[in-house]
Amino acid sequence: MSGNAKLRRLVMFQAVLLVVLMLALSNAPVGDAIWLNVPPTGTKCVSEEIQSNVVVLSDYVVVSDDHGHVPTISAKVTSPYGNNLHHKENVTHGQFAFTTQEAGNYLACFWTDSHTRGAGEVSVNIEWKTGIAAKDWESVARKEKIE
Repeated sequence: MSGNAKLRRLVMFQAVLLVVLMLALSNAPVGDAIWLNVPPTGTKCVSEEIQSNVVVLSDYVVVSDDHGHVPTISAKVTSPYGNNLHHKENVTHGQFAFTTQEAGNYLACFWTDSHTRGAGEVSVNIEWKTGIAAKDWESVARKEKIE
């Protein structure tokens, strides 16, 4: 087989592989963005049923209408067996990442800090990605990564 035929076959294979990857990604979940209104007292939680050995990435941020003062919150993420995976206090934003060790309900809870209480509800935006949606596809698709 000549060198040109091998090169054409390689280029055709890469093109087909790219099309298959794009089709797979177009059907993959991108992640979920959640808006929570955290009450002035008490806790607001969200949960997701996740299998073991799944990557989880999340960013959260307090969204304030009052640009002069952004209230602070506390956040805690626990596994189905109650293990602490993330805990931050007195923050306006944060992120967490982990690989699940056990299957079950993973719980993320948010509450307003004591010096913020009484100011009303606090809005929190959470972007929660699991599995294939948490993969850094931009770095995978770089030209130098394709062989």
